[in-house]
Amino acid sequence: MARHSAVHLANLDLNLLVTLRELLRERNVTRAAARLGVSQPAVSASLARLRRHFDDELLVRSRGGYVLSALAIQLADQVETICTATERLFGTGHDFDPGASRREFTLLMADYTVEVLGARLSTLLAEQAPGTHLHVRLVREAFAADIATTIRFIDGMVAPPVSRFDLPEVRSVELFTDRWVVVADPANPHLAGGPVSLEDLAGMPWVAPFQPDRGFPPAAPMSRQLVLFGIQPRIQIRVESYQAVPHFVAGTERVALLQERLATRVAGPLGLRVLPCPGDPEPIVERLWWHAGYDGDPAHRWLRESLVALAADLAV
Repeated sequence: MARHSAVHLANLDLNLLVTLRELLRERNVTRAAARLGVSQPAVSASLARLRRHFDDELLVRSRGGYVLSALAIQLADQVETICTATERLFGTGHDFDPGASRREFTLLMADYTVEVLGARLSTLLAEQAPGTHLHVRLVREAFAADIATTIRFIDGMVAPPVSRFDLPEVRSVELFTDRWVVVADPANPHLAGGPVSLEDLAGMPWVAPFQPDRGFPPAAPMSRQLVLFGIQPRIQIRVESYQAVPHFVAGTERVALLQERLATRVAGPLGLRVLPCPGDPEPIVERLWWHAGYDGDPAHRWLRESLVALAADLAV
């Protein structure tokens, strides 16, 4: 920060952390005050203190309201991480009553996982833990790459197993399985008759999720599968979302690999064909990952057991 060479916790009002989090989330003093259950003047006063501390406006007035300053954008992820870790710290060691708790859980998952489990998890929280809060962070390759650090500050990540997750301090449990299928437009002339082959796929344009700017490393699950097939696809569309993939296949000659649970949900509305994937693809295994330090946390244990139970009810 501009004015502070050293900051000591004893000299800080840690309530400002919570106010900062809500201000950066809402980008609005009135809404932040409502979320915090305090008056608007109290939040305005806290914002003034935060602006003095950071020597920055944080919330900058624009035509449509307020936008985050460059510094506030940097602070947004940090304050989420710190507040989540603090809530865990002071909640550890107590009995957990989901019906009375106001704890916030943070889960990192792909939008595909949200499609599969999201509605069930939402219903469970509303029925069993109505006072709790859930922060879903959509997975990006950068998050998963630094798993040793990331996993310390979230309640869990739902993702397939990869070698970099194999760490002594990381625990996991299987949630559900899936399989790869091919999605294509019914009018695609390359897939007019018979089953699709690897040769067919190799010569077609592709839509690919989480594909880097250059090269073709097998980091993303779909990319890894194509590498195992020996296919280096001709990618026309790159997206940072699984749910976006079928929208860029519909009405074109493009194809994509997609998880069957997602493909069967979107195929009808978009008029897509769902075809068996050739080449004996690897099964998709989605696991819940968490840091071993939370093994004894009753609230965390409740969340883990709830997610496992929700996944067990999924249709095969």
